[in-house]
Amino acid sequence: MAIQLNQLYIPTLKYGKQPPKLHISTARGSNTFIVNAASTSARQLIQSGVVRPILPKDAAKAVNSEGFSVLDIRPVWEREKASVTGSLHVPLFIEDPDTSPITLLKKWVHFGYIGLWTGQKFTMLNPNFLADVEAASPGRENKLIVACGEGLRSMMAVSKLHEEGYKNLGWLAGGFSRAAEDDFPVEGTEKLQYATVGGASYYFLQLLILLQAVGSKSP
Repeated sequence: MAIQLNQLYIPTLKYGKQPPKLHISTARGSNTFIVNAASTSARQLIQSGVVRPILPKDAAKAVNSEGFSVLDIRPVWEREKASVTGSLHVPLFIEDPDTSPITLLKKWVHFGYIGLWTGQKFTMLNPNFLADVEAASPGRENKLIVACGEGLRSMMAVSKLHEEGYKNLGWLAGGFSRAAEDDFPVEGTEKLQYATVGGASYYFLQLLILLQAVGSKSP
């Protein structure tokens, strides 16, 4: 079944030809960049079929019948909550270890505006990402389903891997947030589709789930 990117629930992909730019904050100025999902090579690779979009409900079949492996590129703190059993893990972003005064100031601002609500830490691109993928899955002919929480970071990773010579790539369409409970075997303490949610928003989510559960039991 063909997958239309603009039909997926991915904020950066649902605006047609002119989506808003997404600012991804990283540690230092040299690592700060703007991603425009409509113009990235990843979107072109997926739409052309060079990179295969795979829905979460079809991923198990691709793994079991076609020899794909799931490559989880989420940061450690998301994967610790829930992960696909047997998946590979190479984070595209890692926590920035820099403790210089200017970076500490940026971290404080990040916490006030983003971290407190989402639980996301102040990050930088993993400088060893490609080398770590090679170590985790030696050989550029290996079949990899690249996956993250909502599908954007995995698009970035797909683009980097394709440029490095990986040709048998799949992209988990919509990320783990689109997965149903029976799509993957899961390890961890949380549901896979909610593992990206953190900070204060996590408690709002838990309250919403509780209210839904109470509502479903009401006569």
